[in-house]
Amino acid sequence: MKKWLAAMAMVVSLPASAAYQMIIPQEAGGGTSVWASIIAKHLEKHLGEEIVLTHIPGARDIPAFNKFHNELQNDDKTIMVSHGGNAESYLIEEVDYNYKEYEPIGGMNLSIVTAARTGVDLKKDHIKFSSGSGNNPDVMAFTLLACGELPTMDDYVACFKDHVTFVKGMKSGDRRLAFMRGELNTTRESTAAFIKHVQPLIDKGEAELLFSHGVLDLNTGKVGADPNFAVGSFDQAYRAAWGKDPAGPMYDAYILVKQYRDALQKALWMRKGNPNAPKVQAALEAMLADPEAQAAIEKKAGKYGWNVGNDLLKAVDILQDLTTSQALKDLVKFQSEALGVKAVYKANIANDANAVDTVVNTVERKTNNAVDTTKDTATGVVDWVKSFF
Repeated sequence: MKKWLAAMAMVVSLPASAAYQMIIPQEAGGGTSVWASIIAKHLEKHLGEEIVLTHIPGARDIPAFNKFHNELQNDDKTIMVSHGGNAESYLIEEVDYNYKEYEPIGGMNLSIVTAARTGVDLKKDHIKFSSGSGNNPDVMAFTLLACGELPTMDDYVACFKDHVTFVKGMKSGDRRLAFMRGELNTTRESTAAFIKHVQPLIDKGEAELLFSHGVLDLNTGKVGADPNFAVGSFDQAYRAAWGKDPAGPMYDAYILVKQYRDALQKALWMRKGNPNAPKVQAALEAMLADPEAQAAIEKKAGKYGWNVGNDLLKAVDILQDLTTSQALKDLVKFQSEALGVKAVYKANIANDANAVDTVVNTVERKTNNAVDTTKDTATGVVDWVKSFF
């Protein structure tokens, strides 16, 4: 009898293996957490199994994705939720995760919407904006609107310091209250949060819609219109302010981080080769065809399209094409010198740096395997290849 009771106690203490686990890289109650809870609720109806949310908050949203990469992905029933902060950190910080190493389930192709207090002119007035997860592309856009086209990133850093106060340490609720009071004169929100928190101020004449950053167009690889707002993209706002298209090093760095943040803002991933991934993807496709689920998701996140399976990989490939060494270096410079982020340049994720390394390493391997009389020739080829970069 004692042996039977002991065995039963062991069974009760084991985790429920039938449940899927969805990893959220922030505390419960945050925007991504609320989104994931809606997705899990409707996804499990089509999956036929329970989905449990696990929150792993941490600095700049890194710990959860690192833990998924190093440990949790080995469980066949673990799903990772990525969001905009993860994408920013991937570009400029030493992280363990890499989007190309996982099975893409699907993600919403989202945007972020910006506003200013009524009467604020970003070219003339001092900008007051709050930092936060995923907020760096927004302050870069505001800096471009304030400063116009400048020749170097040093010029943009100096202009930022003259024209922008970047308030750190504010939570979402504090930031919204500060904007409502006029203590901050610019803000940004997801579509649903914008409608809830900012639109009432616009209706009262206390705030003005600036622009939506726009969505990633998989057909062109460029910024497409936000289907939820008649207002134009950042490019259109810039043309209205400066009379020409945005260009230059700061703009390239902005486009790089903006596209990463928005295209990967709300996405689901599993381990590469996970036998349950096709089942989860099929459940996601069924969920997206479910009118009740669609209505609930659109109420929270807006009417945006999804990139499912290979389309999400296509989005990642487009982002990789944007990741030039120069844009990445310029992004690191602005993030570190203007925003105070401990950013690092990661040559291994730059597309042109990878190309150089591949060619050079191939030539060097051939040189090492050749007889001594060919070494000078091979070294000359290496130097010739390097001279192009």
